[in-house]
Amino acid sequence: MRRVRVWVIGLTFVTCTAQAQTPVPDDPLLDSSVGSSSSAASTEARGVLRARDQAMLASELSGRIVELPFSEGESFKKGDTLARFDCSAYQAQLNAAQAASRGASEELAHNRQLAALNSVGRFEVARAEARLSETQAQSQVYQVQVKRCSVVAPFDGQVVERKVQRYESVAAGAPLLDVVDNRTLEIHLLVPSRWMGKLKPGQTFSFVPDETGRPLDATVKRLGARIDEGSQTLLLVATLPSASGLLAGMSGTARFAELK
Repeated sequence: MRRVRVWVIGLTFVTCTAQAQTPVPDDPLLDSSVGSSSSAASTEARGVLRARDQAMLASELSGRIVELPFSEGESFKKGDTLARFDCSAYQAQLNAAQAASRGASEELAHNRQLAALNSVGRFEVARAEARLSETQAQSQVYQVQVKRCSVVAPFDGQVVERKVQRYESVAAGAPLLDVVDNRTLEIHLLVPSRWMGKLKPGQTFSFVPDETGRPLDATVKRLGARIDEGSQTLLLVATLPSASGLLAGMSGTARFAELK
């Protein structure tokens, strides 16, 4: 009984020793894939599409919205009315200011006629001139207010998001509409700062959006003005040819064949 136990313990020890000494074979495919990945990473960079023309339109005055004709995704043209406020109070003030301006103009003309006949002095004429200038300035102020009652599209584009709804009352400076023009897209990349000496405006590269998978020819437009000291990256902005089906916010991979 004692001999059997010794033999089993010895067998177990030999077996464990043999397993510990068994070499693990090298995996050439694993080494090759790692090297290939490192090589690809050195000439690839992630980027996002951004529109040159995009804006968050805000209210320039306090008031109630009476017209909001475009919804999310709808297209508009430059000059279209995107939002309109109830401006009856501003219009009434403008009418009053214009009427006062006409009265001041008549008063000035009358005083000038009297001054020609030496019936009034120069002081009355100067006061009438000042009164006319004051009423004209007030009229211009209310004209600006009335003009702000309509929010006009600054460019051709689409509505991304409506921040308010029709019949809501908003304060001055409140966001109204987020708009974008997807026809004027640029690529924004963060590339390693060590590439700076190899990149220049006019250089071409390939950009593949994740959403489409279709390669696009892009051209370097400009480089950033500062290197991020934390990530050691540099902003690169590139232009794209006009292509349908692209939207701002799409991300993808840029490949620089000339940097290999």
